[in-house]
Amino acid sequence: MDIKDRIKALADEYFDETVEIRRHIHKYPELSFREENTSKYIQEFLTRYGIPFKAGYVKTGIVARIEGKDPAGKVIALRADMDALPIKEETGLEFSSVNDGVMHACGHDAHTAALLGAAKILNTLKDEWIGTVLLVFQPGEEVDPGGARLMLEEGIFDDIKPDLVVGQHVLPEMKTGHVGFKSGMYMASGDEVHITIKGKGGHAAMPHMLTDTVLIASQVIVNLQQVASRFVPAGIPVVLSFGKVIANGATNIIPSEVKISGTFRIMNEEWRQKTKEKIREIVINTAESMGAGAEIDIKDGYPVVFNDPKATAEAVSSAKEYLGEESVEEMDIRMTAEDFGFYSREYPSVFYRFGVKRENEETGRLHTSTFNLNEQALKTASGALAGIAFDLLKSH
Repeated sequence: MDIKDRIKALADEYFDETVEIRRHIHKYPELSFREENTSKYIQEFLTRYGIPFKAGYVKTGIVARIEGKDPAGKVIALRADMDALPIKEETGLEFSSVNDGVMHACGHDAHTAALLGAAKILNTLKDEWIGTVLLVFQPGEEVDPGGARLMLEEGIFDDIKPDLVVGQHVLPEMKTGHVGFKSGMYMASGDEVHITIKGKGGHAAMPHMLTDTVLIASQVIVNLQQVASRFVPAGIPVVLSFGKVIANGATNIIPSEVKISGTFRIMNEEWRQKTKEKIREIVINTAESMGAGAEIDIKDGYPVVFNDPKATAEAVSSAKEYLGEESVEEMDIRMTAEDFGFYSREYPSVFYRFGVKRENEETGRLHTSTFNLNEQALKTASGALAGIAFDLLKSH
């Protein structure tokens, strides 16, 4: 039996336990940076199987280490996020969330369970490979400033630096048993844009005696559309959208200030910085030209997720060998953001998707109260991750 067949056999053997882990974490979800019980549960698992770890990064984060027969080889870090979302679950599952208003609606329960499953496989086979595998259990992926950034700032890789960082994420639109990769730029950066238009409010029937902050705010939003259509080069995907406008006046009152909030996404770090300056310029100039003042705060969010082309090609080859060529898909870019970008900015990285679509049943969408993944996907997620780690340790 070759190593891939052994990995598959172990993924099958450990499947029930992997499902049990996922259901436990799903039943007891915890919000970003509050994953105390989830962290304890993971630490108990690692202790039970003799996998050394260090806990307490950003309070709940964990980094464990599995050494092969010769740890002096390459170092691969495998990452999973642990936090849930502020959503009231409506799946009706036996193991539905018991924490009211908190739910694993983005699959982080599956990410953690799959990484623990892969860890058990790699630990069982540690005499078969050379190098070191780091297991990163990360808090706070769902909210700024992002657990990845904070864990890196706390020095999770100070003692041993990885040659490569690998992460995976559920995809409800993809068939269970499939995985998907995108080389190069994969996911956009994500920054928050907060604007305040300030002027002299007053009676709406006498606009000549005041500053029409509502009209000016509207013009600011319209003018900012030239960022995507005229400023950023056409070959660079970019989105600037505003979903929140607060003009707390009345039918006959123009308020003295209007607040606008939105999101800025782009697939190029150089143009990310240039465009933020252009956004500021347009906001200030538009407001001043119409007799108002403006304050603008652009909160830096997650950087672009960039998949190292060489490592991604090797991971694709590994996945095809493990799952079959027909089960490995090529992904398109996504304008959603992921704090995995902090890892890919510092280290060669691979971030990919695994399918969790349910057959003949509704899977639901990510970040919704009815999201319900196909647990058979955990077998693929844990086995393929272990296989990819094994092959990347050989090649790197």
